[in-house]
Amino acid sequence: MKKIIKDSAILFVITLIAGLLLGAVYKITKEPIAEQKDKQKLEAYNKVFDKMNSYELVENLDNAQKSVENMGSVTVNEVVKAYDSSKNELGYIITVTDNGGYGGDIRMTVGIDTDGRITGLEILEINETAGLGMKAKEEDFRKQFVGIKAESITYSKTGKSADNEIDAISAATITTKAVTRGVNGALEVYRVMGGAGNE
Repeated sequence: MKKIIKDSAILFVITLIAGLLLGAVYKITKEPIAEQKDKQKLEAYNKVFDKMNSYELVENLDNAQKSVENMGSVTVNEVVKAYDSSKNELGYIITVTDNGGYGGDIRMTVGIDTDGRITGLEILEINETAGLGMKAKEEDFRKQFVGIKAESITYSKTGKSADNEIDAISAATITTKAVTRGVNGALEVYRVMGGAGNE
């Protein structure tokens, strides 16, 4: 009986120390991780709106999230208004996650100007197959979205044939579909936000 109590006490102390150490590591790394995510986010913002000087966070995302409910796998993470150095509104920067990628979640940031035209697409998080779905991060794929002004975007496996169409990544249809759906979600959010001049 004494041995069981002794062993239990030792196990309790080990568990307690391990828990305290994990808590300390979390506390030490929490801020640097948050800073790194903020840095990554700002870099993405500046890539989708190269003339952006400042931005304003849209606090209430209820309507934005409702607007993408019919898409099933799209979640709205963040919406900001982008401004140039003269405080003129450039448009919206919308960050969404589509959980329908081949490897899970794909988080992306989409810039849409005051005319409703896509100014850029940055992939923030992706875990697709190397050499296939990971090509979604490559500029050749992402730049296809730039300049499109449409209610929705489709993809083609046989070559782009319309202004609102992009070429699918070869042998990575699921990834292409997830990214396209995410961008369409951002376009829907843009419409709900009212585009330029919406307060």
